[in-house]
Formats: sequence, structure tokens, C-alpha cells
Amino acid sequence: DLQKTFGKFELKELNQQLESEKIDISLPGRKRFLGRVHPLSQMIERVVEILTEMGFSVYYSPELESDYYNYGGLNYPEDHPARDMQDTYYVDEKTLLRSHTTSFQQRVMENTQPPIRMISVGKCYRNETISTRSHVTFHQVDAFYIDKGVTFGDLLSSLEEFYSKLFNQKVEIRVRASYFPFVEPGMEVDVRCTLCSGKGCRLCKDSGWLEVCGAGMIHPEVLKAGNIDPDQYSGFA
Repeated sequence: DLQKTFGKFELKELNQQLESEKIDISLPGRKRFLGRVHPLSQMIERVVEILTEMGFSVYYSPELESDYYNYGGLNYPEDHPARDMQDTYYVDEKTLLRSHTTSFQQRVMENTQPPIRMISVGKCYRNETISTRSHVTFHQVDAFYIDKGVTFGDLLSSLEEFYSKLFNQKVEIRVRASYFPFVEPGMEVDVRCTLCSGKGCRLCKDSGWLEVCGAGMIHPEVLKAGNIDPDQYSGFA
């Protein structure tokens, strides 16, 4: 037997060794991490998290869109330059790859009664020159809020709250008048460069400011197209 083969003391050491090397096969296996979350996915998740905390719901709209939802229902004139083939990828005469996530607005208005707080996030497509700052495919987040008594001040305060949370610091914002067919008045929104604190650097092109979004009060014609009375309701986007 084992005791005769190894001896009393050798057998005791052998048992101790076996006990120390014993594997509990009931334990869960070690989790193997195959990679990390992509930076774009991280940013999208953070943006959605902030906006949902602010009361917005998420709407997933199609990337293959009709000309009406992408342009017509958003008050784009028939001869608007953005409708040209040089900017938009058309599949056929009335179907295209969405050029902005703003195309979800009419879809929501047609099926939802105010108050509405909604965001859409996803890929957009434009036939543009590829550079270090732009591409034919890019990601965009669009948000809009419609209710009775929504004001321009509500828009400004929402922007300041959102970007302060996104950059984890109190940010300074400025607005510049701009034209978008679906808002009136429209504006471009900048934040003080968080890298150089406004002194000027490569990131902000030595301007001290970073352009972060376009915004404005929803145009009355867009509300009408969505069967919402602009005399009763207003909103920002």
C-alpha cells in the first residue's frame, strides 16, 4: 500500500501537497476581457446618460430615411443646397441616407402629444471631403423639447447644464446667430476651450472657443407639419 511504499512521514507530506494543489472545480472561471469600449461608444453612452438624467427619452430612428422626414417636414425649401447630390447620398428620388438625426422630429411629433422631451443618436452620412476633422460618416445626437411656455432661456440653461456635466466642470458658453431651416431664431453654440482655458491652442484653432452644436427655437412651420399648434406650444432643438 502507499504507506509501505512512501513511509509514514513521506505519505503525510504527500497528502499535504495534494491538499494544497487541489482545485475546486465548482469555482467560476476567470473572466477574460477581449478589449475595451470604443471611445465613440463611451462618449455616446455618456451623452445619453446625461440627457436621460435631464428628462429626455431615447428614440431610435432609421438611417435609411425619406426625403420628407429628412428635409421636407423640417422646412427645407425645395431648392435648398443641402438637397443637392453633392451633399446627400440618395438611394432613389425619395429615399436617402439620413444627413442628420434631426430627421426623427416629425416622426415623434406625429405620434406623441406634448410635452415631448426626446433625443435621437446614431450615424449620419454626408458627401463631404474627408479630413482630420470631418468624414462622410459621423455620429450625431439630436434633442428637442416641446411644451407650453418653452423659452429661449430654457434652451440656454439646458445647454449650460448639459455641457457642464459633459466636461465635468462649469463651462462658459457663447452663441452666434446662424441659419437652420427648422429653427427660428437659430444659433451656433461655442464653449470656452477646456484645454487652454481660452488662451488659444491647436484644438480650438487659437480662437479660445470650441464649436459644439447648432440650436434654436423650433420653427412654427415645423410644429404645424407635426400637427402641433404653434400658438399653444413652443420648443427648442
